[in-house]
Amino acid sequence: MVAPDVSPYDAVLLVSFGGPERPEDVVPFLENVTRGRNIPRDRLEAVGEHYFHFGGRSPINDQNRALVAAVREDLAGARIDLPVYWGNRNWHPFLAETIEQMRDDGVTRAACFVTSAYSSYSGCRQYREDLAAAVDGLDGAPQLDRLRHFFHHPGFVESFVDATLAALADLPETARDGAHLVFVTHSIPERMNERSGPSGTEGGPALGGAYVAQHRSVVAEVTDRVRQETGRRHPSHLVYCSRSGPPEVPWLEPDINDHLETLGKSGVPGVVIVPIGFVSDHMEVVWDLDTEAISTANGLALPVARASTPGIDPRFVAVVRDLLIERAAAERGERPERVTVGGLPPTADRCPIGCCPNPRGPVPALGGVG
Repeated sequence: MVAPDVSPYDAVLLVSFGGPERPEDVVPFLENVTRGRNIPRDRLEAVGEHYFHFGGRSPINDQNRALVAAVREDLAGARIDLPVYWGNRNWHPFLAETIEQMRDDGVTRAACFVTSAYSSYSGCRQYREDLAAAVDGLDGAPQLDRLRHFFHHPGFVESFVDATLAALADLPETARDGAHLVFVTHSIPERMNERSGPSGTEGGPALGGAYVAQHRSVVAEVTDRVRQETGRRHPSHLVYCSRSGPPEVPWLEPDINDHLETLGKSGVPGVVIVPIGFVSDHMEVVWDLDTEAISTANGLALPVARASTPGIDPRFVAVVRDLLIERAAAERGERPERVTVGGLPPTADRCPIGCCPNPRGPVPALGGVG
């Protein structure tokens, strides 16, 4: 077996959101997340109750540790000898800490896999801004290249297809055939969605509305593949969770709990919740879905099952390797095949100017054109 050529890269960096691991970390973590938004401390403490419900510990860091270990194993199995690092935006290990360690280890150029699949300011550019801040002023910092979005990579989509089929099988037989598929992602302000993009190839225009368009593409693909397996086209819906911010600012709707109320009152026999906006069972999943949404469904006597997130499904883990090999070939001047499913083309390796702008004004970001 010949090892794939991954030059010019000599490392992989997993970039994630981060989360508290002790009760005393919760409010400082939330202060990091909301910095610059002037949110009162008592409001942060109220939000922190979600974490205290689980002992003051978010599951996300442990999930990232598992993903890092799985990526290392996957790369080794393909004879790719690269170190895999991990850094967070909002809690230890912070990106600045990790990138300094990479510099000290002699890393010169790293491919960055961001654990956010879709285009938006909070899901893409904000990570790029944090990467820029982490290398600012660091002598000898490695060059960092963000790998393209993976929302329509087969390894991501296929894991949700199988998870949806498994969740359907978990419903009572009387609820299964007529069950609705409720696809859930993180809500964002409507204005942020309107300015999200592009959903075209590198150098293409910022089309706007990419966040919703990309999710709808995944919804359509998963729904159709489930139909192929079951022989039934289950009604599907895209809904949202985890809204925050002032009530006068419009955010994407409907909220999952409101949608479940509507379905329950309309006589739907059962529901499968499919968390397509999330790569692992972190707080938005275990609280917003497994706690609040399941409670709403139970109160309606509405049979419900929740599809699993990709986590360390080998197909999802292999997405990192596939995008690494693809981007390395492109950086060497080759024209690699860019594998996708659904109706949208691959997104850009480098975000065009004006893509997913910061709503508070321009801030330096890595991984863009110019």
